[in-house]
Amino acid sequence: MKSRIIVLLAAVIVWSGIGSSTGYAAAEGEKYVSELQANNLFVKKVAGMNKDFIKGVDVSSIIALENSGVTFYNASGKRQDIFTTLKQAGVNYVRVRIWNDPYNAYGNGYGGGNNDVQKAIQIGKRATANGMKLLADFHYSDFWADPAKQKVPKAWANLSFEAKKAKLYGFTKQSLQAMVREGIDIGMVQVGNETTGAIAGETDWKKMSQLFNEGSRAVRETNRDILVALHFTNPETPGRYSYIAETLNKNKVDYDVFASSYYPFWHGTLHNLSSVLKAVADTYGKKVMVAETSYTYTAEDGDGHENTAPKSGQTLPYPISVQGQANAVRDVMDAVAKTGTAGLGVFYWEPAWIPVGPKTQLEKNKTIWETYGSGWASSYAAEYDPEDAGKWYGGSAVDNQALFDFNGHPLPSLQVFKYAETGHIPKK
Repeated sequence: MKSRIIVLLAAVIVWSGIGSSTGYAAAEGEKYVSELQANNLFVKKVAGMNKDFIKGVDVSSIIALENSGVTFYNASGKRQDIFTTLKQAGVNYVRVRIWNDPYNAYGNGYGGGNNDVQKAIQIGKRATANGMKLLADFHYSDFWADPAKQKVPKAWANLSFEAKKAKLYGFTKQSLQAMVREGIDIGMVQVGNETTGAIAGETDWKKMSQLFNEGSRAVRETNRDILVALHFTNPETPGRYSYIAETLNKNKVDYDVFASSYYPFWHGTLHNLSSVLKAVADTYGKKVMVAETSYTYTAEDGDGHENTAPKSGQTLPYPISVQGQANAVRDVMDAVAKTGTAGLGVFYWEPAWIPVGPKTQLEKNKTIWETYGSGWASSYAAEYDPEDAGKWYGGSAVDNQALFDFNGHPLPSLQVFKYAETGHIPKK
């Protein structure tokens, strides 16, 4: 036991130093440092993780990044399709966001990956080709839907509520049918994104529940084996999830999975996360999971656009390092596993949203973000979201939370998906 502790401390010290790096510059084909140093990663085995436990990632920005010239490598430093690299690291599920129409009248994309149905099909086909299932995440908006905003799609803005219900059902079903025709292995559909108090512009829970059911009906009619997930956030708020779950039950909403976002610097303790999810599972017979999580491996910004963490006032419960990042991911998986058989798994949010260029070339980066939609928002989004995207558009706000370094090489922390099943002790 004592020797293991010494090895672990040594590994943490090593990774605390590496965590401040901006990335490596190994030539293609050269033995890449992450392959060697992944052996120094400590990961405690997650008890209760069954063979079907979801170890997922959301790589919705990937097409826009590749179009922007971003290249990804495997652990040996060779160029490789990122979906193959993810699969080799133990990832078994891919999540992709879907916006209705993330473009202006002239065809200019709002950014954030410009994630329409066609982008989802491209990503879904690559996930399926690499043996991973797809979670289709419908926002029912033309751009970001989150607790702060759930803007109705432009085309639905002046519709009656009954017409909006019909449109939501039709859009969901037609999109899923298009994916099925392409042979995509859809395992789950998310009806709304972080719909803690609204969806598609509706804030009344009775109307929201009807919209949830229209989305669910479209999924059931497509394939009854596809799980229907509803997604909420802020589990740290006392009573929030119990109220939402009770309301959904009272309104007879048809769904299978109660999903939560969980970011350690925003959303309270893991003990609380397990507790509130288990309460929903035990009371209402639902599956539970974490649909989004991430953590920092460096405090440095890679592209000249400010990151969401670390910031003043945030509590970061792990070291800002590669080992700290791995610990954070492992512990979220453990928190979900502790809910029992209802715990489906975890999705890591945007592990590949790395810089399109160094921060020293900010003006060039801005041009690329505008052209390909590879930043979190472009200036074109101002017409649809003037209060947020219109003011703060730019690049990646999570490049320091990726599981790849700023140059596209996988960090050793990517291996946490594989190591969590068995545990991993650093080699001497």
